[in-house]
Amino acid sequence: MKDQSWLTVQDWSVYGSWAAALLLGVILWWLAKKKVGFGTRVMLALVFGFAVGAVFGKDAADVGIIGSIYVNLIKMVVIPLVFSTIITSLTSVKEVGVLKKLGVKTISIFLITTAIAATIGLGTALVIDPGAGIANQPEAAQGFEAREIPTFKEVLLSLVPSNPINEMAEGKVVPVIIFAVFIAVAIIWEGARHPERVEPVRKVFESLSHIMFRVTKFVIRLTPYGVLALVTSMTARYGLETLEQLAWFVAAVFIACIIHMVVTYGLLVTFVARVNPIRFFKKAYPTIAVAFTTRSSYATLPVNLEVITKRIKVSERVASFVAPLGATINMNGCGGIYPAIVAVFVAKVFGIELGITDYVLIVAVATIASIGVAGVPGPASISTTVVLVQAGLPIEGFALVLAVDAVVDMARTAVNATGTTVAALLVGNSEGEFDREAFNKDEDDDISFGNEVEGGKPAISTT
Repeated sequence: MKDQSWLTVQDWSVYGSWAAALLLGVILWWLAKKKVGFGTRVMLALVFGFAVGAVFGKDAADVGIIGSIYVNLIKMVVIPLVFSTIITSLTSVKEVGVLKKLGVKTISIFLITTAIAATIGLGTALVIDPGAGIANQPEAAQGFEAREIPTFKEVLLSLVPSNPINEMAEGKVVPVIIFAVFIAVAIIWEGARHPERVEPVRKVFESLSHIMFRVTKFVIRLTPYGVLALVTSMTARYGLETLEQLAWFVAAVFIACIIHMVVTYGLLVTFVARVNPIRFFKKAYPTIAVAFTTRSSYATLPVNLEVITKRIKVSERVASFVAPLGATINMNGCGGIYPAIVAVFVAKVFGIELGITDYVLIVAVATIASIGVAGVPGPASISTTVVLVQAGLPIEGFALVLAVDAVVDMARTAVNATGTTVAALLVGNSEGEFDREAFNKDEDDDISFGNEVEGGKPAISTT
């Protein structure tokens, strides 16, 4: 009888990756006890995840199950949180006309900044020329199956709730938002005539929103550990070698995102909101960190709500309206920067010359597509496909950059989420619902997840 090893080398590597992840998780927990800032712990989790994934390779992929659990918990709270907070915040408005004004301002900001983002993405790609290294290699995209582009009719129908309960079950945020707005308007309208009829309902939603914020805080406390697992899995599955051939493409996306964040957002908060941009980005850091590491606008939504109200000092009414809407339709990164860079990249690879008219078309289509695919799964892929088709470029070229999609998705999601924070500040400032004096103070700079102060109101701390 042959001796058989109890554990193979691969088994040891798998268990080693779990042990390393567990040890680093304990370190993150210890740092929380030492009151290290939430954003700092999230970014440390990112570094830890890259390290574990790089050291153990594909054997560390299963650690991602912890990240999947975290993402599921986020999905669990998003719909009831959005539904209850929108109704609660909007019913505090006494006039329906105010809701229309908020909506017009918010969506206008989203569209304008997306157009600017697409222009920046286009300019960055033309300067860096990310497709130069692999130009004229269309055979690399053979076998690519493009995603089907939904028609305008399909998109429009997907936004209008036909069965609100079913839409909630499927996690469709836009139909839920529309349904919540209808309920809020009805409560306002009926309350103006018979306030005694709607007061019990109003109190129910107010209580539900408080409860959901508490549940959300419980879940958000798990963010550093979820990020550690998610990044470990991503690095293990794709490997750092995927960055080599497409390094300039990745660089173009990151540089364009940084330019948009610093220049566009910086100028808006400086000259429109008239606040110190350095102070703004410092206060928005938790949103940027969570968006960058989780690559999910939905996962960032609860944190962004906290940041907008507790750190940026915008009213809950404005935050509860702008943040959920922004998590779904504000796509400066996914719908503006990314499709423009991919278009230039694909044109270079396939040897297609683009002119001024093509560049204008790319920016215009990217802007329109960003709002048109709201609520559609995989908005970056759909927006990019729409831009490529309208620009007359082969969509097969999109396959060439999919290997690094997870990497560039971190940057473009951070841009999306930060853009929502900027929009909330601009809308809050224009509506007189931005506490400038509180914003300019340095105290109470960290969001909390669970601590209390007198009166039962949430405290602001570093844990």
